[in-house]
Amino acid sequence: MIISTQNLRKEFGSKVAVADLTVDVQPSEIFGFLGPNGAGKTTSVKMLLGLTWPTAGTATLLGRPLGDRQARARIGFLPEHFRFHEWLTAAEFLDLHGRLYGMSKAKRKEAVPRLLDLVGLGERMETKLRAFSKGMLQRIGLAQSLLNDPDLVFLDEPTSGLDPLGRRLVRDVIKGLRERGTAVFLNSHLLSEVEKTCDRVAFIREGRILQVTSLDAFDEESLRVVLRVGQPTPQLLQELARFDRDVILEKSNGRIHLCLTQEEQLPQLAQWIVTEGHTLYELTPHRLSLEERFLQIVGEENGEG
Repeated sequence: MIISTQNLRKEFGSKVAVADLTVDVQPSEIFGFLGPNGAGKTTSVKMLLGLTWPTAGTATLLGRPLGDRQARARIGFLPEHFRFHEWLTAAEFLDLHGRLYGMSKAKRKEAVPRLLDLVGLGERMETKLRAFSKGMLQRIGLAQSLLNDPDLVFLDEPTSGLDPLGRRLVRDVIKGLRERGTAVFLNSHLLSEVEKTCDRVAFIREGRILQVTSLDAFDEESLRVVLRVGQPTPQLLQELARFDRDVILEKSNGRIHLCLTQEEQLPQLAQWIVTEGHTLYELTPHRLSLEERFLQIVGEENGEG
């Protein structure tokens, strides 16, 4: 197991930042960590990295206890808010971090140009970081997180400030990490990027894991269905509860919204409506997006405060 936590908890005085963090991450897995602002994501990552100590609970990273130096040497990290050495060139910056990792001169000489090429900055080796855009800094930060050839990488908002081409580059890098056996713990507000990248996701709110599920399971689960029938009656809405307890009628246009747990229910629903004597004008199914699922599981409040 790459990451294994049981009931991790972090308190700051009377404030509970993380109430219960229990997750497992497998080798080669891209694991998304999702929640509103103030949900405890950053504190959770800091505990896993050994930057702050849990109040209670247990955890291992790469089979070692939290804070273990041998394990930390095999971990890469790109924080959301970074401050890089703007007076250094791109090559000097990566070389410095390579020395901090204890990499030999020969290994640094090989790794620096390779990683700059990987993140699309091969022609910027001698450019000082003060001349970099936010997106370029984001990409060299990604290169920095891969210098030590890690077994586990924490990426906190890795596509922040990137244009669509930059986001695709990051996705390709992450997929390459999966192929070589590296696990990625990904924290991002861009749910569309998470949906394209991750194998599993955890939803956290108020410091507690609400659900952990695979994205493949999403494709096999509920369908959002829009219905339009002639003269929808209160009785019809009540009887539709046999398919979904949360049936919603849009009074402005008469459309009915509900969710089905299985695709096989679609013809059953259509047949039932007609059998009950209603005229069916529209039946439109679509899979729930990750954003819709996020709102469904976590709720629409932003969690701040």
